Amino acid sequence: MASPASATSTMPETASRFGTSPNRMRPENTAQMVSVYMKGATVRASRYLFHVVQELEKRGMPTELALLPLVESAYNPRAVSPAQAAGMWQFIPATGKRYNLQQDWWRDDRRDIVASTNAALDYLQMLHGMFNDWQLALAAYNWGEGAVSRAVEKARAKGEPTDYASLRMPAETAGYVPKLQAIKNIVMRPELFAVTLPEVANMPYIATITKTRD
Repeated sequence: MASPASATSTMPETASRFGTSPNRMRPENTAQMVSVYMKGATVRASRYLFHVVQELEKRGMPTELALLPLVESAYNPRAVSPAQAAGMWQFIPATGKRYNLQQDWWRDDRRDIVASTNAALDYLQMLHGMFNDWQLALAAYNWGEGAVSRAVEKARAKGEPTDYASLRMPAETAGYVPKLQAIKNIVMRPELFAVTLPEVANMPYIATITKTRD
């Protein structure tokens, strides 16, 4: 199984465009901040990365998408946002229901590693099919496909470029892909940031069982 950072990328490189190249990020200025964040996040991620990468490889999707939960939730299945997005993939209730993630008093499948990963990859595949561009698909994952579609149409009507870097988007969405690229850079070259990453076992951490009832 390829690691999310070492596999051949099918996503456009954003480092030079957004200034997130390891050569431009000075380790002495970022090491403490990066180390604090990555320490807990990568320990959690190491439990689930095998499963996520395996599912991405099955679908022929870019394996660096396995790093997306680091952006969304620091790979915390129990994370809940102020907007009530939950789980490591941070599904809001409506999108979770759209992708058959059960949410009731007894359970919330947005926190289920297997169910939420399947739903997130289904959603990302749908977005990529809609925009035919992984960066725009990621922008839509963060901002919503309707908002990105409107931004693209507005730019097109004005004769402006419709790529991710050119669209007018909220600051959070504009920084979403660069943040993913920065994390990928850290995973590829942790020594530049004085970060020690945990070993990721080349075997599953989780197993699935079939229940007959809740």
